[in-house]
Amino acid sequence: MTPTELTTKLQTLANRLHVKDIALLAGRLLLSLLFLHEGVTLTTHFDAAAKAMAAQGVGLPLFVATIALQLGAGLSIGLGLLTRLGAVGLGLFCLATATLFHTNFASQNELLHFEKDLAIAGGMFVLAIAGAGRMSLDGLVVNALPAVYG
Repeated sequence: MTPTELTTKLQTLANRLHVKDIALLAGRLLLSLLFLHEGVTLTTHFDAAAKAMAAQGVGLPLFVATIALQLGAGLSIGLGLLTRLGAVGLGLFCLATATLFHTNFASQNELLHFEKDLAIAGGMFVLAIAGAGRMSLDGLVVNALPAVYG
């Protein structure tokens, strides 16, 4: 068997097993879990978190918007509904967080948070391009209304 034939057989097998869609689902769930957990944590510790954010210069309206973005876009990505929009929103959020709050590169911890935020933003932008895949609410809509959505 030649390398080309082997590649073709592996691609056929991957397509049959929906490996791309399974990987997109796993990636979406892992990314969304981060934001859903943080949104729930901020909500359940609202007063203390609002006070800590105020000390960083983040006012109450922006703090509430942050929680709404994390929960709303986190659910969007996890469920695969309007995934591209949620991914762009959280990608931009991560870029803003990195550049506004994690720029003290003398601190190894801050540098690590900066790099993680950039990596998460990159993952979100890749997800925005790739879409949610067939194992998603977006996928159900695309199959039901291919001429209207997609």
